[in-house]
Amino acid sequence: MWRARAAAACLVCQSLGNSGYGMKGKSPLQKLHLVSRSIHHPCYPSSKFQRPPLRISVQQFSSLNHLTLRKTKLLYVKHGYQPHRNFWLARVASRLLKLRYLVLGSAVGGGYTAKKTYDQWKDMMPDLSDYKWIVPDFVWDLDEFIDFEKLNKALPDAEDLARLLPDFDKIGESLSSLKGFFSPGTPGETAFKATDQGYDNDKQYKKVSDKDKIDQLQEELLRTQLKYQRMLERLEKENKELRKLVLQRDDKGIHQRKLKKSLIDMYSEVLDILSDYDASYNTQDHLPRVVVVGDQSAGKTSVLEMIAQARIFPRGSGEMMTRSPVKVTLSEGPHHVALFKDSSREFDLTKEEDLAALRNEIEIRMRNSVKEGCTVSTETISLNVKGPGLQRMVLVDLPGVISTVTSGMAPDTKETIFSISKAYMQNPNAIILCIQDGSVDAERSIVTDLVSQMDPQGKRTIFVLTKVDLAEKNVASPSRIQQIIEGKLFPMKALGYFAVVTGKGNTNESIDSIKEYEEDFFQNSKLLKTCMLKAHQVTTRNLSLAVSDCFWKMVRESVEQQADAFKATRFNLETEWKNNYPRLRELDRNELFEKAKNEILDEVISLTQVTPKHWEEILQKTLWERVSTHVIENIYLPAAQTVNSGTFNTTVDIKLKQWTDKQLPNKAVEVAWATLQEEFSRFMTEQKGKEHDDIFDKLKQAVKEESIKRHKWNERAEDSLRVIQHNALEDRSISDKQQWDAAIHFMEETLQSRLKDTESVIEDMVGPDWKKRWLYWITRSKEQHVRNETKNELEKLIKCNDDHAAYLANDEVTTVRKNLEARGVTVDPCLIKDTWHQIYRRHFLRTALSHCNLCRRGFYYYQRHFVDSELECNDVVLFWRIQRMLAITANTLRQQLTNTEVRRLEKNVKEVLEDFAEDSEKKVTLLTGKRVQLAEDLKKVREIQEKLEVFIEALHQEK
Repeated sequence: MWRARAAAACLVCQSLGNSGYGMKGKSPLQKLHLVSRSIHHPCYPSSKFQRPPLRISVQQFSSLNHLTLRKTKLLYVKHGYQPHRNFWLARVASRLLKLRYLVLGSAVGGGYTAKKTYDQWKDMMPDLSDYKWIVPDFVWDLDEFIDFEKLNKALPDAEDLARLLPDFDKIGESLSSLKGFFSPGTPGETAFKATDQGYDNDKQYKKVSDKDKIDQLQEELLRTQLKYQRMLERLEKENKELRKLVLQRDDKGIHQRKLKKSLIDMYSEVLDILSDYDASYNTQDHLPRVVVVGDQSAGKTSVLEMIAQARIFPRGSGEMMTRSPVKVTLSEGPHHVALFKDSSREFDLTKEEDLAALRNEIEIRMRNSVKEGCTVSTETISLNVKGPGLQRMVLVDLPGVISTVTSGMAPDTKETIFSISKAYMQNPNAIILCIQDGSVDAERSIVTDLVSQMDPQGKRTIFVLTKVDLAEKNVASPSRIQQIIEGKLFPMKALGYFAVVTGKGNTNESIDSIKEYEEDFFQNSKLLKTCMLKAHQVTTRNLSLAVSDCFWKMVRESVEQQADAFKATRFNLETEWKNNYPRLRELDRNELFEKAKNEILDEVISLTQVTPKHWEEILQKTLWERVSTHVIENIYLPAAQTVNSGTFNTTVDIKLKQWTDKQLPNKAVEVAWATLQEEFSRFMTEQKGKEHDDIFDKLKQAVKEESIKRHKWNERAEDSLRVIQHNALEDRSISDKQQWDAAIHFMEETLQSRLKDTESVIEDMVGPDWKKRWLYWITRSKEQHVRNETKNELEKLIKCNDDHAAYLANDEVTTVRKNLEARGVTVDPCLIKDTWHQIYRRHFLRTALSHCNLCRRGFYYYQRHFVDSELECNDVVLFWRIQRMLAITANTLRQQLTNTEVRRLEKNVKEVLEDFAEDSEKKVTLLTGKRVQLAEDLKKVREIQEKLEVFIEALHQEK
């Protein structure tokens, strides 16, 4: 079509050129533009030729809008005739060609400049291929969850997008209407001028020094990063609020979020169980957790608080605050709260009062876990922190590593901290978060050497430099900080290096103010402007993202292997149990304790089944054994030395009144309490045939001792018992012969028992008699020989006077000593008196027994008050009063035992069992043995394996 139009134009011009009707000067063809002549008149100049006049139709065309204009008819052109000529069509075509060359030249120059600028920016951008680990794994796996084909179909196509673009043709028409645009000159020259201008600008740009260009690009890059950082923070804040609202609503989308929230909780439960598990059969805890280690006061706790977004740990100025490992489980939740594993109380971390209470509780738990004589403890404190926007992970804050043991610390504090740190870091799947204080010299660090020993290749170590603001202010050479961050200053290798700021050193700073200060510092820091630090290496937010991503990556890689290891352990334990205890159930320590608890309570209830007769017999017998010596020695013997019955009765009444007021009620209560203990012990230790399980003996003994220790007899019992005993001893009336005979029998048994004891004492004093010496070839010692001679001499004295007094006179002692010296036996007066006491006691008891036989028939004289009779049986009445008092006391104590004390003892036993049930250490001490340990290990391994399987299933669902 273009060629057709050009041919038509050439024919018109040729016809005009060949017409010579008296025209002077140049023809209109010569006034056309050079480019137009070169394009439309390829044969110009040429020989004149004439053609007949043509009547053709020419379609006008515009290169801007490509729209067809109205058709015009050409006039007949005759030679020699020149009408009014108007060449506006040629001029428009010329100007349009000029515009095209202008656009073409500008595009060439601009493209060259843009390409050069792009290459410079590309060379200055860092290589981010080594930092792909920072980007979460789910970003690379988006194509598995997002259907990009559907997304591509949903987007508008190229034609729809083209409709949205401006109409460049109309813009070109508007520009063509400007007069200044159509300046003289060819379109080609204009295009080359635009190209030359871009080239000149490029030369001028090259004149700028490379340093200034780098500075400008760095500032621009930093401004862009900060701009997007603020946009990201704003979006995260909005996302945090939205997630908080979504978590509070029970809609369809809550299930997935609950799964995410409970995932870390399930993993934390597994770690809690493993912390108490005694690794047997080479099954060790290799599950990942983030171990936070560092020198003392390096900022470990501050970094952990920034990650948890709350000031939750106690702090002090320079002293050791972390005295035991603290396991912090971070999870997502609608409210920012914290709670301990063994407590249901929630601490609201948005309130300062709850924060102070939480810090105080942690400090108390740390101090309680430290044993006497120690500074740090190996006991782990488990804390859960939930809140919107928190990165899900498990961190363990360890005591700071020290170089010197100061005053007030245990001598083994340094070694204990090293052993605790090594125990956590030697886990091959543990992520080591090494905290280094940037404000001190790196050469003074101890933890870097320790971390290098545990992870030489740095495959699971993340290095964090704290207090970078102080480091930049104090360090003369900023490149030294860069060397520390890059790990060139010491041989420790790490998976990643980060620099953070944890505040200005004020303990009252809030998390928000610390974040703002950290952002302002890095925005103006030379370390970031001079590219010593990369943007992804700064702020605790980037650190928490990197640590969380690394943590979950390690969890996914190792959790199934750990589950298989525990599965194998479970099989080994079950096989061992079947071989050793085939007929016993697998009862762990808690289940065994419950079984023993039921048996002990049944045995306590058995005390209520004891018959009243059995209680009274035991109480009466035990009470008489306890008080018989006092009755014989302090009441009966002194009263028997009197000369008549009146004096005897008076002495007895006085002695009994004194005894009842001071000693007897207390002795009776002691006897009752001892009897209760004896019966309780008998039921507790009594074996029940084949059903008896000796594994409970230790526990039962401890429960018995602790219950008896806690039990206290009712204090008012003595007062009421004193009145009853006093009234019983005041009664002297024996109602019948049966009671009289019972009193005589009781007196006779008592005297015979005392006589037997006295003869045994005398035999020990004088040695064996002649029969034993001959039969058993036993000889007397020198002292026994002296006592035997003294005994013989004193027996002669008693034979001479049957009614001799209970004590020897001084002249009688002298006489006995001289008689012995005459026979060649030297004796001390004290030995004579001591021997006399036993000799006279035997004589008195024999006389009392003979008198007791005479009183068997004296009940008749007693009823007549021994009138007209030489027989006096006042001693029989005394023993009847004692016997009656014992029976009444035993009955009273029996009632008090069965009605009150047995129930109180049962209550004490229940309290002791409840206390033992809450004390895990006590149960471990009291329930021991291979059977218990095997059942305990088997239960824990099963629980761990089941929880791991549930966790792995939930992990696959989330993935």
